[in-house]
This record gives sequence, C-alpha cells and structure tokens, in this order.
Amino acid sequence: MEKMTFNEFEKMSNIEIIQQLMKYNNGYITSKDLDNFNIHRMYLCIMLKKKLIEKVDCGIYIDVNTIIDNYYVFSLSMPNVIFSHMTALYFHGLSNKAPDDRFDITIRKNYNSKKLKKNEVFYVSDDIYELGLVEVKTPLGNKVKAYDIERCICDIIRSKKRQDPELIKYSIKKYLKMPDKDLIKLSEYAEKMNIKNEVMNYLEMFYE
Repeated sequence: MEKMTFNEFEKMSNIEIIQQLMKYNNGYITSKDLDNFNIHRMYLCIMLKKKLIEKVDCGIYIDVNTIIDNYYVFSLSMPNVIFSHMTALYFHGLSNKAPDDRFDITIRKNYNSKKLKKNEVFYVSDDIYELGLVEVKTPLGNKVKAYDIERCICDIIRSKKRQDPELIKYSIKKYLKMPDKDLIKLSEYAEKMNIKNEVMNYLEMFYE
C-alpha cells in the first residue's frame, strides 16, 4: 500500500476513503490497510453487499472491475514467501513457460502453512533467505517479492533434479546473452550457496 496521509481524506466518507485507497493500490484493499486508517472492517461487509468489491482471500478484497492477479493475492496472503526459481525467472523474462496455479516459492526452514502445499516449495536457511531479494512486477503490474536473476540461476542449478532440464538450458542460455548480466554477482551468490563449481560448469556447458 502506498503511503498516504489522513489529510488527503478530509470530508470523505469511509467507503470513499476505501475506494481511494484501492485506486492507489491497483484495485486492492486488505483488512490491515483499514486498521492503519482506523476504519472499521464492517465497511468491507457493506461494500461486499453492494457488490462494490469481491473477497479473493482471507482479509484481501478487490474492486469488482479489477482483474484478479493470482501472484499478488498469493503474496499478500503469504508475506513471508518469496517467488523463486522458474516463477521468478518468468517475471524477469528468462523463462518460456508461464507458471500455472503452481508457483516456485522459497521460504525459511521450519515454516509451514496449508497454502504452501499446492506449490513447489523450497526451504532454505536464514543465511541465504534474503540473498538476492528484490521487488518485481507481475504481468498485471503489481509488485511482489522475488529473487533477482543471478539468485534464480543459482537456484535452478542447485535444485536441478526438481527442474525441467530443457527449461534450465533455455534460461541459462538466455541469461548468458543478456548484455547486463552480472557474472561477478552470480559467482558471489554461488559461493555463498556452496555451489560455485557447479554453476561455473553449467555456464561453460551452455556458453555459445
């Protein structure tokens, strides 16, 4: 949610304030957003009855004229999850296969939730959980947490047994053709993840 001040909402009704908040956030509103502005959640119920909004997940609502962004809804419902591997590479334009309703996601060890079950989940230790963490835009323009390109390349090599070999080949070849690729960063990430030799071998294999 974009930062907004109370002064922007002078003389507006609570429903008008909610609608304005949704405009600032690409058509979305959460119960937590209302709490931040001291607006009672009953107004969401009123807006639901008036068919001004739809509930898309627990505590997450969307304007009826907005297309549902499943990536963004998932990220709002699971704030500790980071999009990774092929899903993140799709956001970066380095995967030729769009994810269906099963996402590649990374989470800290010992974290669990029923919502994780239908996805491809990768558990990592705290020391590399935030390595390469960035914000990216989904195809519908909403910002979500994901890993940068170099981290994703390391990830798909590290977990190659759980990946499609052809997709790995495609992503690495496309990465190597990028004019702004950062091989120094890639090497640093690989070293921190204890897979430096393996990553270098893959780069040599697919370098053209």
